[in-house]
Amino acid sequence: MRQQAQLLLLDHDAIAGLLHADLALDAVTTAFALQAGQQGRIFPVVREALATGGVFGIKSGDVASRDLLGFKAAGFWPANRELGGEPHQATVMLFDPATGRPRAILDGNAITTARTAAAGELGLRTLARQDSQSVCIFGTGVQASAQLAAALRALSSLRAAYYVSRSGRPDNSFEARFAALGMTHCTLHHAADADAAVAASDVVITATPARGPLFSAGAVKPGTHINCVGADTRGKRELPDGVLQQAQVIVDDLAQASTLGEMQWAPGMACVQLGDLLIGNADYMRKPEDISVFDMTGLALQDLVLGEALYKAARLAGAGLSIPWPW
Repeated sequence: MRQQAQLLLLDHDAIAGLLHADLALDAVTTAFALQAGQQGRIFPVVREALATGGVFGIKSGDVASRDLLGFKAAGFWPANRELGGEPHQATVMLFDPATGRPRAILDGNAITTARTAAAGELGLRTLARQDSQSVCIFGTGVQASAQLAAALRALSSLRAAYYVSRSGRPDNSFEARFAALGMTHCTLHHAADADAAVAASDVVITATPARGPLFSAGAVKPGTHINCVGADTRGKRELPDGVLQQAQVIVDDLAQASTLGEMQWAPGMACVQLGDLLIGNADYMRKPEDISVFDMTGLALQDLVLGEALYKAARLAGAGLSIPWPW
């Protein structure tokens, strides 16, 4: 009934009690399959710089067969660090597609971290050499930690992890988050020389807000797989010239990667979408010497499918705050 409608609010703590890596991986895999099967739509992305120095964006879409409609409003506010806050801020909202009535408002930071890590994990499971021994991660923030944890889930063969910090110095917080994973079979090392760390690694993950190359193209050895996480806005990049041109390139979405991701720096270059590989619409058989790149820009469908899973789980568990929302 219209006057009895409820709006469910799920903050960070409520989501933390419901969200786990397997749930996120299942949701992200489903989102890629829906996209590749043309069962889910991704609407044009809004991504704009603000006078305050931040970046604000909206990613939205729908899946008619799942009665799913919504958006994520998100962005990056670097000055938040000075306030003791997280620079990335995001909110997910789900709607009833038949009426437009809002169903749920969810903390988008937790969802973004989890679904981006899950996409990275899926990329490594699908594209990287499964005997990879070493990984190099650029970045020391929340997402860098999540990506490293995802790599350790995806590749049990990893024995060494190198991290490159923006300051060039060891990062105690990052090292503490790694230690909390309890992955005693893999040793973490701070890398003062980015090129040397890349050359020593079978997997490279870039998870920074950089607007310029993080390492030299010549440092990438044959057989390396690279997950590119940070480039999600016009003008951002983490890879040097020449890497894409010698790599097998896989993207999460061709349109987004070409305008917001690393592919904006190599227009017209051949690539395939990960979802097409997952459902068999495209083939890629890795050769041992292949350099592969997964250009991750983040899909609205990932946010929505994971948001839907959390919404359903919260209703079953009685989690969150439900408030009257007559329409």
